[in-house]
Amino acid sequence: MKTLDLANYGPVIPVIVIDKVEDAVPMAEALLEGGIKVLEVTLRTSCAIEAMDRIIKQLPEAIVGAGTVRTKADASAAKSIGCQFAVSPGYTSEIGKHCLDIGLPLLPGVSTGSEVMMANNDGYYFLKLFPAVAVGGI
Repeated sequence: MKTLDLANYGPVIPVIVIDKVEDAVPMAEALLEGGIKVLEVTLRTSCAIEAMDRIIKQLPEAIVGAGTVRTKADASAAKSIGCQFAVSPGYTSEIGKHCLDIGLPLLPGVSTGSEVMMANNDGYYFLKLFPAVAVGGI
């Protein structure tokens, strides 16, 4: 899958924070039943990797990605459990190139022209405006 392909699965990618691993599968099931297949689970909690692992194993029809990917280790952990994409809160060539090397599609967060140019230079054209509110989005 290419990151750009995510747009084919629906107009919305929910950003999910899972505090309790036992909530992961029921939450994902509810989203799938509502027609949302692409799920971004942030790495903001200690149970995020285990939560994504459960969703991936129990709901193979879900397209699960790791959000808040800030390091190469985050990206590698996401790839190792079967995440189909990653989302970063910013962009560095180091993380972009690592994701390319391990075959993990990346949706980089950008908020400045310089970040857009750097991401484009490394081959990333499908970008996430982040943080949207801080740069005039809603």
